[in-house]
Amino acid sequence: MEKRQQWGSRYGFIMAAVGSAVGLGNIWRFPAVAYENGGGAFFLPYLFAILTAGIPILILEFTIGQKYRGSSPLSLFRMNKKAEWLGWWQVLIAFVICTYYSVIIAWAIKYTIYSFGTQWGSDPSKFLFGKVLQLSDKPGEIGGLVSGIVTPLLFVWAVTLFVLFRGVSKGIEKLNKIFLPTLIVMFLVIVVRALTLDGAASGLNAFFKPNWDMILNGKVWIAAYGQIFFSLSIGFAIMITYSSYLPKKSDINNNAFITAFANSGFELLAGIGVFAALGFMAKQQGVPIDEVVSSGIGLAFVVFPSIINEFPGLNGLFGVLFFLSLVFAGMTSLISIVETFVAAVQDKFNVSRTKAVLTGGLTATVISLLFATHGGLYLLDVVDYFINNFGIVFAGLIEVVLIAWFFKGLTGLQKHTNEISDLRVGAWWKVCLGVITPLVLGYMMFDNIRQNLKENYEKYPTELILYAGVIVVAVTIIVAVLLSLKGWKASANTEENREVA
Repeated sequence: MEKRQQWGSRYGFIMAAVGSAVGLGNIWRFPAVAYENGGGAFFLPYLFAILTAGIPILILEFTIGQKYRGSSPLSLFRMNKKAEWLGWWQVLIAFVICTYYSVIIAWAIKYTIYSFGTQWGSDPSKFLFGKVLQLSDKPGEIGGLVSGIVTPLLFVWAVTLFVLFRGVSKGIEKLNKIFLPTLIVMFLVIVVRALTLDGAASGLNAFFKPNWDMILNGKVWIAAYGQIFFSLSIGFAIMITYSSYLPKKSDINNNAFITAFANSGFELLAGIGVFAALGFMAKQQGVPIDEVVSSGIGLAFVVFPSIINEFPGLNGLFGVLFFLSLVFAGMTSLISIVETFVAAVQDKFNVSRTKAVLTGGLTATVISLLFATHGGLYLLDVVDYFINNFGIVFAGLIEVVLIAWFFKGLTGLQKHTNEISDLRVGAWWKVCLGVITPLVLGYMMFDNIRQNLKENYEKYPTELILYAGVIVVAVTIIVAVLLSLKGWKASANTEENREVA
């Protein structure tokens, strides 16, 4: 068994953790969520969610990984033998996410190239769905592979697997030290340029103007918790895995605060840039700001190309910077996601890193081709919705309930993290994890189930919902339980295998 690797420095770990948290959702999800949930007023429940769920769960997962020194399944097994299945469930959720997340990065690579000469023309929507994705007419029809997507997709996987082959300090850490600062510089250039556009002020006013009437709406608070949960890479094995490479003396609590607020800072920066650009677009088209607000794939690949078309001067350069930002943000997150199951395979099956990268990486690469077909976007949309709302949220709920209520593990974890951290956590940490977070996540699950029983997500055919949504989530749980039935070698129970290199 190879000795466990270690981060080269605290800075390297923080760069990797922030790089994992800062992803596509920061750029294309947060601005619209904030705008739709009270604008400036949203930042109050958002901050409350960071302090009562985001940072407490980060501290929890950092502590589990750093203390038990293993992948998510191994760390949870060492904490309590009955928890291993949960670690595998988190790993399998990450596995599913990487198979479609890689495809979105491939689109961003294509659009970086298309930015030269704004090749999407005057109708970005038709260009995306017709020429780029070659989307089938009916949801559920898979069709053949779209060759124009396959090539950049294979490139994304080649880079990802090469970085993982290189290891933790020589691969993941080095890439994040380059990609994350570069991403921030590029996005700062985008924001500064957007702020100089005609109409930017009205866009920012729409983004920051508080609608205090919405502050008492429970859905706004749920949206804040949902954004924090999806944004910080918590609940699906990443932070446990990354923190398992920390030295024995690490300031876990400070690291959690730095990671959370660095992620939120980037989200705020993204909101400013996106809404300044949307204000410009609204001014150019002579329409209210709410008519151009969008999120997700539509914002990135339809609305932004439309904005770039209107740009004065070097609009192609703005396009290159924007889509390259998506590539960089996506790659730092994708690498962290893939590392979760590479580490789990290494630990469970006692194989070399090279074999684990090849086995897990090539399997994920093959499956990702499903999302590069003519019906790939429909599949992606359904799988993403269900794996986020019924995978990550449910796994996070089970995690805090098991550890806080059944294993009674919070006291021991609190003692460990306080012994090695400058900033100590007190009773508030236990209250957040034992009461507030379970209640909020429990309500989120109940509301998700209620809405999906009422009507199919996006009115997709029931067959597509069943096979790409319900069954995918169910299979992750079943396979997780089966994997947990296989025994570990004896050293998994001892301290000797927790030593770092």
